Amino acid sequence: MRTVLAVFTVTTLSGCLSPIALNRAVELYDQAAIQSESKLLLVNLARAQHHEPIHFTRVSSIAATFSFSANAGATPALTGERGGLLAPVFGGGVSENPTFSIDPIAGDEFTKRLLTPFSQHKLMLLLRQHYDIDLMLRMMAQEVHLHDPEPYPAARGIPPAADGRGHHPRRLHCDAKKEDWEGGGRKAGKSDRIAADRPAPDFQLTREQERRMRYRQHVHQTRATYRNNPSDRVGYETFRRIVLHLSAIQDQKKLYAEPLVYERSWEIADSSVSAEGLFYAIENDFAVNHDREKHTYTLSKQLPGPILITNYDPNILCCEERADLDDLINPWIENDVAFDIRPGYPGGEWPIRGTFRLRSFHTILNFLSHALGEEKEYYVEKDPRTPPITGNENPVQTLGMIVTGKLPDGVDIFARSHGKYYAVDTTGADAHWNRNAFQLLYVLFRMTVTDTKPPGMPITIAK
Repeated sequence: MRTVLAVFTVTTLSGCLSPIALNRAVELYDQAAIQSESKLLLVNLARAQHHEPIHFTRVSSIAATFSFSANAGATPALTGERGGLLAPVFGGGVSENPTFSIDPIAGDEFTKRLLTPFSQHKLMLLLRQHYDIDLMLRMMAQEVHLHDPEPYPAARGIPPAADGRGHHPRRLHCDAKKEDWEGGGRKAGKSDRIAADRPAPDFQLTREQERRMRYRQHVHQTRATYRNNPSDRVGYETFRRIVLHLSAIQDQKKLYAEPLVYERSWEIADSSVSAEGLFYAIENDFAVNHDREKHTYTLSKQLPGPILITNYDPNILCCEERADLDDLINPWIENDVAFDIRPGYPGGEWPIRGTFRLRSFHTILNFLSHALGEEKEYYVEKDPRTPPITGNENPVQTLGMIVTGKLPDGVDIFARSHGKYYAVDTTGADAHWNRNAFQLLYVLFRMTVTDTKPPGMPITIAK
């Protein structure tokens, strides 16, 4: 009976140890992976500060093999001369053999993950996670292009006129140009004389193409670029005031970031297709309208376009207004994000429109690291037309860092490099902002994972 009891106890003990070891291993490996990537980000910030090459490695897999052993026996008890009692003896052991696969990020993966600018869709995805747009654009945007600094009547001191639906119609400069094309009686100007001296093209432009060419020339002449770089004082301060303005609108929960939806239509002769075959092929994708007088079918379909940041609901726009925005957005560049702030809506006291150009992750690291020394950020007050910002949150640094020879008290995100400690400043008044900024930096690094590689980090534990 004692032998049976001993075997039962050892078996039960090994069964209890298995899930305990499993849970503990998953937690520790997960924590170790996060800490290693966090330290690697800080080390690369230090490398970028000293203009050294940055280098990342990734843990592609973790395999941990556990071996459990148990034994039982009996030995004579120390009872002296009173009898031959036996005392049970139990023993056991646990051994672990972890195997890590660490791969350097190099070659085509390095180009795609670190040198390719972020896409507008990733910015919209982060906005839906309720990140502060001020923080996001300060970290992710390289520069801002303002198209036509005063596009609305309100910007020139004229109050906007609202129609019966509450919309605020506007006229772009391209609309004024279109009257010139349709009127036919415009006087020849200097640009016409210059154009007349050039050789005539071999092809004839349509009226729409001519309008777009003139609009492009106008945008090129009136567009101003402001860099998000402290060394460019005018550009940096203008950029900061623009993103603060968007942040104030976001605080009021009136900032929209949605794909602009276009409706495309095509006309085909009803004699070229049968009604049954047409409806069967396109009933789920297109809306069909039959014109009996013209003997044509009109096919229409809504297509998602580029991302547009606004202070109004884009769904209220009519077709003509969407066409005007098409001039603002096109040509559609994947790493550009357009914005349109109109009068008559929250934040409309400062009507602005333009595009942000997004950075790559490599450029983000350079921006944050140079802010530690040669290109320090400084405080910029919001524009007088900007509404109040919740908590007056406007930190000097995009990511507050402490670089010192001795590890300061109260920090928990740090790494040692170049003989110093690089730590996220979680001790001052901007501790919450800095934690969010480093979390955003980590998320951006994870979002650079290409589609060709598994996005996760598999952990295999065999018992």
